[in-house]
Amino acid sequence: MVNTAPVVDPTVNPTPKTPDLTRPRPQTTTIKDTPGYTVFRWVNGVVLVLVAAVTLYPFLNLAARAFSTEAAISSGNVTVWPIGFNTTTLMSVLSQDLFWRNYLNTVVYTVLGTAIAMALTTTFAYVLSKKYLKGRMLLIGFAVFTMFFTGGLIPNYILISELGFKNTLWAIVIPQAINVFNLLVMKSFFENFPTELEEAAAIDGLTTYGIFFRVVLPLSKAVLATMVLFYAVWFWNSWFPAFLYMDDPHLYPVTVFLRNIIAGATGTGEGLSDIAVQVGANVKAVTMLLTALPIVCLYPFVQKYFVSGVMLGSVKG
Repeated sequence: MVNTAPVVDPTVNPTPKTPDLTRPRPQTTTIKDTPGYTVFRWVNGVVLVLVAAVTLYPFLNLAARAFSTEAAISSGNVTVWPIGFNTTTLMSVLSQDLFWRNYLNTVVYTVLGTAIAMALTTTFAYVLSKKYLKGRMLLIGFAVFTMFFTGGLIPNYILISELGFKNTLWAIVIPQAINVFNLLVMKSFFENFPTELEEAAAIDGLTTYGIFFRVVLPLSKAVLATMVLFYAVWFWNSWFPAFLYMDDPHLYPVTVFLRNIIAGATGTGEGLSDIAVQVGANVKAVTMLLTALPIVCLYPFVQKYFVSGVMLGSVKG
């Protein structure tokens, strides 16, 4: 019988060797900044702080003017801190029932308009991103044509009236449903989307709609959040369509309400009460603050998607 046991070399020590702690360990090397790079970092930091301060100053000045007295505003002494703190104009605006009604209208117009705009823009952009689509360049041409040529104010007014949209929310939502710039950004993003993922989903049995809703959109959160921000700001600040197509003040958005306040505010003069003088002095600052505040509060939630969404959608046109 053949012995198949392994031959053990007696000269080999089967126990592992313990590390020699007396030997010096290799030192990790760190790259030190050169003097030029250190100077660059300091200069870059100072410049960015100055740019941030210059950007932030108008907002601080706006808030300070909204809560300052008429005398301080007229003398030009208000900078970034209120002088003679008062809330006369703010309370005068907030105490009006029509203000809250118009504010609710603005929320409805913004939410509904953004939802419709996102639905139309994403579907249209996804279709245009498919290079095998027949008539694709013709559709892109139609979209780009509207960026440079419009029917004009009077034809648009006649069209809205004939469609029955006058004095309805559709007069604000429908004409502004697709922004061509946003459409082209999303088209570029979808063109850069990995086709392998769509092919794998098709092999698994998903239809075109299934691929779009279950694969493409969940992986497009950056550009979607960016477009939501763009459209929300667009509808929130929009006032001219409502001013043009609506006659009932109860249907106005808050921007038209505040615009009417600014237009109706008079300067100081004889026969005006102290409250009227104060309201006329800082009504612009108060109205601008009330209009910009909701968007300023919304921006931090989508800011992390903003840069990446725009850059991913602008790689190629």
